[in-house]
Amino acid sequence: KQWYQRRVAITAGDEALHYALGAATLLNFNQSSEYIDTIVARAIDQYIKQRIQLCDDSLDITIDTRLELIVEKMFQRCFDDGRYKQAVGIALETRRYDMLESSIMKSEDIPAMLSYALGIAMTLLQKRTVRNTVLQVLVRLYTNLSQPDYTHMCQCYIYLNEPQTVVKILNKLISSSEAELLMVFQICFDVYESATQHFIDEVMEGLGIKQKKSEEAPTEMEVDNAGTEAVKPPEEPVKTVAQDSAIDKKRAKVGSILSGEVPISLKSQFLIRKNTSDMLVLKNCKDASRNAVCHTATVIANSYMHAGTTCDTFLRDNLDWLAKATNWAKFTATASIGVIHHGHETNALKLMASYLPKDPAGGSPYQEGGALYALGMIHANHGAAIIPYLTEQLQSATNETVKHGGCLGLGLAAMTSKSSEIYEQLKNNLYQDDAIIGEAAGLSMGLVMMGSLDEDSLSDMMQYAHETQHEKILRGLSLGIALVCYGQLEAADATITALADDKDPVLRMSGMYSVGMAYAGTGNNKAIRRLLHVAVSDVNDDVRRSAVISIGFILFNSPEQCPNVVSLLSESYNSHVRYGAALALGISCAGTGMKEALNILEPMINDPVNYVRQGALLATAMVLVQQNDHLCPKLKHFKDLFTKTISDKHEDIMVKFGAVLAQGIINAGGRNCTISMRTQYGHTNVPSVVGLLVFTHTWFWFPFAHFLCLAFQPTYLIGLNKDLKMPKLKFRSCSKPSTYAYPPLLEAPKEKEKEKVSTAILSTTAKKQAKAKAGGGASPMEVDTPAVEEKKDSKVAEKEEEKKKEEKKKDEEKKDEKKKD
Repeated sequence: KQWYQRRVAITAGDEALHYALGAATLLNFNQSSEYIDTIVARAIDQYIKQRIQLCDDSLDITIDTRLELIVEKMFQRCFDDGRYKQAVGIALETRRYDMLESSIMKSEDIPAMLSYALGIAMTLLQKRTVRNTVLQVLVRLYTNLSQPDYTHMCQCYIYLNEPQTVVKILNKLISSSEAELLMVFQICFDVYESATQHFIDEVMEGLGIKQKKSEEAPTEMEVDNAGTEAVKPPEEPVKTVAQDSAIDKKRAKVGSILSGEVPISLKSQFLIRKNTSDMLVLKNCKDASRNAVCHTATVIANSYMHAGTTCDTFLRDNLDWLAKATNWAKFTATASIGVIHHGHETNALKLMASYLPKDPAGGSPYQEGGALYALGMIHANHGAAIIPYLTEQLQSATNETVKHGGCLGLGLAAMTSKSSEIYEQLKNNLYQDDAIIGEAAGLSMGLVMMGSLDEDSLSDMMQYAHETQHEKILRGLSLGIALVCYGQLEAADATITALADDKDPVLRMSGMYSVGMAYAGTGNNKAIRRLLHVAVSDVNDDVRRSAVISIGFILFNSPEQCPNVVSLLSESYNSHVRYGAALALGISCAGTGMKEALNILEPMINDPVNYVRQGALLATAMVLVQQNDHLCPKLKHFKDLFTKTISDKHEDIMVKFGAVLAQGIINAGGRNCTISMRTQYGHTNVPSVVGLLVFTHTWFWFPFAHFLCLAFQPTYLIGLNKDLKMPKLKFRSCSKPSTYAYPPLLEAPKEKEKEKVSTAILSTTAKKQAKAKAGGGASPMEVDTPAVEEKKDSKVAEKEEEKKKEEKKKDEEKKDEKKKD
């Protein structure tokens, strides 16, 4: 009977649910049976569907009260059984925010339930309006706690984009007792890590903190290698009216954190002190580079390996080799200095002084353009101090190469600032209709307006994309448009649809990247279905490749799902799709060492198409970054594979380029960095997303490879006291030291000692010696008498040769006399 009832419930569907609801009180929904469970599940699904139509789609529908009664009973059942997490899940799906609040407040551990709900809201809710509503509910609950959790409240306000509310919280805490000071500092560090540059600027303005507008060239930073634990904040981080008051001193410290001076100083000292780069890897790459492509790849790999460490030993020791770079290779080599000194802002102008533009008839334009690019890389996402200088240089530049570097540097420094002035200046450079300048300007316009979904900006960029005849400008604009759509979820759907339906393949490619940016980290099923459809149906290979790559951006919060999604695509007949599948795995599974991802990538390293092998090598390095032999037993196998590929004289150049970059990625930041697009609170890390997106366009323009350093995140734990100094702390780890140990350095091959080869002894000589030993001497018959005759003959021959020489001299003298006559 139960089997029959369940069969009816499954096959009849809505009709069975209708009769069950009609039974009213005659049917006991608390009874535990397969039939009741199936009817209840169908009732909840129907209720969820109607609630979404009512709340999300704003449709005028009436929900059956009997369905509401069943759902209410399920909530009560969860409360009675203590299944509060299950009740939170049902409340979020049914949009019952009142039940969400009840589920949290009735639980035994309210802070834990709040954290659980916040985690679900940040990762699983895929509609922006719903997520904002849930966050507002959570903020109200955090506020009503006996001890309000200001840290998580501010995290919610960062996502809700309410900087003024954060200002009110900070002002309240600053004005309170000294006990709240550490909470203030922690909130400031979280805001600096998670918020955009525009958000931070508004917070600082609300607190009355002024930022430095021009950069001075201070003395060189000194790092105490002896291990001094105190990290001194700047002496005058912020100038206020009354420095003597206690509140103003607190504001000064708050300003030093929000302005980035203290966080950058801590990060820099960590990377400098703990730098364990393997220089032998670079030496092997340099020795194997026999062409310009591998030369440039080695320079880029060096910048990855020493990103943020300020260690430029390799460049200084190989100046003659480095001088071989010409044209755009010189541009890239100069820009690599910015990657090495990434974040070291205090000495940026002094460091790059010898490369920066000085006068119209100055040095190489490639060197000057690369230097401006390097300045932007040093100040990426934190460029208030350098923006005036870059703006001035861009206005005065006349060479297209210098302007290319200036646009890239200005875009990086003003990332997410939403500055209309900078945007207009970049737009003016775009309208010059120069392919080289326009590519950088189009990308930088997107960097400045990133995440704004500004209608005017999108209109300008899309209109010019339809007018220009330069493909390079189109590609720059395609990236810029995608960045403007970042994080907008369903609000960007109209723009995405317009791009996806365009006749131009480059704009369709922009549409695919826009999907990845708009839904980055959400795991949105609708977006993934759209990308998969384009990946197998579009007629253009670039569009298909970009669609598959964008899947990696959508799934980076759930990397375990990516191998299942792209496993079939990795075996596609289309080589561009296979390349995209490799990079999608590298992006989503970066730093995880996931076996499933490596199992897909390993066969692709032997793909018959060279650029697929390149993509597989790059993706493998991204997956294996910050891994060791204990965490990933196959690490040594892949490292040996990289080395073998680089040293093989018969290997294709394209594959070698990927292998050299892979060596740099796997040793990123002195082997102290991983690749991550998440902050510790689950926010998406904006610079990391930018770095990985633009890095994928290394396919078209190799200087973009430097953008990857924006995705490098140091793996450290730093504790500070109220004076912003590091106390001496000791941590106890229950894991074996090998779990966190650095991989062993390469060992130089030992020179083998040359073995002395014994002198060959003829058989006749051996016989003579044996007979001499046996008989005590040589017999008369064995005396070598002809030897005397041979000596005589040799003397006669020498005399004859001397006579011939004298005769030649006499003949030459006679000839000379005749010539004189």
